[in-house]
Amino acid sequence: MKTETKLLIADDWDDYALLDSGHLKKLERFGSQTVIRPDPQAFWEPVRPVDSWKADAAFLSKNDDEDGGGNWETLSPRAAEDWPMRWNGLTFTARRTAFRHMGVFQEHSVHWRFAQEQIRAAKRPVKVLNLFGYTGMMSLACAAAGAEVTHLDASPKSNGYGKDNQALSGLSDRTIRWIADDAMKFVAREIRRENRYDAIVLDPPKFGRGPKNETWRFEQDLPELLDNIKELLVEKPLFVIATAYAVRLSYLALSQTLGDRLAAFGGVMEQGEMALPQQGSSRLLPTALYARWRAS
Repeated sequence: MKTETKLLIADDWDDYALLDSGHLKKLERFGSQTVIRPDPQAFWEPVRPVDSWKADAAFLSKNDDEDGGGNWETLSPRAAEDWPMRWNGLTFTARRTAFRHMGVFQEHSVHWRFAQEQIRAAKRPVKVLNLFGYTGMMSLACAAAGAEVTHLDASPKSNGYGKDNQALSGLSDRTIRWIADDAMKFVAREIRRENRYDAIVLDPPKFGRGPKNETWRFEQDLPELLDNIKELLVEKPLFVIATAYAVRLSYLALSQTLGDRLAAFGGVMEQGEMALPQQGSSRLLPTALYARWRAS
């Protein structure tokens, strides 16, 4: 298996921009709204003093946990609870959530585009499994490229937002199965059913809970999940994408763990970090680790 190390920069947005960052904060534009959010990696000096930043809302964190709760402070009369955004022909709703997230992980556009390219180049029917799929942008991207998608997330609310985004994007005629379930249990059942997929995407949290209070712990559960992922792939799969946030892990560890499971397929393993470009600057804000395999 060939290995390539790459820094993936999400620079293909019109409706998103990282405007400034530093002093453990970031100033961002999501469509019509500008927000200030904490960021534990932004140690550097901002371009402009943080107290001069202008935004519609700011997230006030209760603790330093990447996914910790908090509350939003409204800073402008034009601040909205939710609003439309677009990426590459897809339309979705952005929103301010209680866990600082915005209804989209914009840095993942590097993987949405990659998945679309792989699906279109395959020139055959493609089945995609999207685990920990959140509000469905990867699912929409794959469906728009012609794939049949199974989308799984433990949160019925996130799946509901995903269905709404499917309609907003004009993809109601495309096949997306929206399933609220525990990832480990679902994957085990799919193996027993002998269902197989051409491509699998997984974006697991550091810690999570399933709909029946099942627990997910990244370091503890990822190896078993990857063992089962291998069993779900067709004889000649297209790609597998794995990402990791807020864990004490190197991209090498993620890549080599995934590579162990996929060695028999040959192909190419890409590994590295994901980042957001700062507008008007050469600065990059790191966001996540990734490992993604593709057939050669």
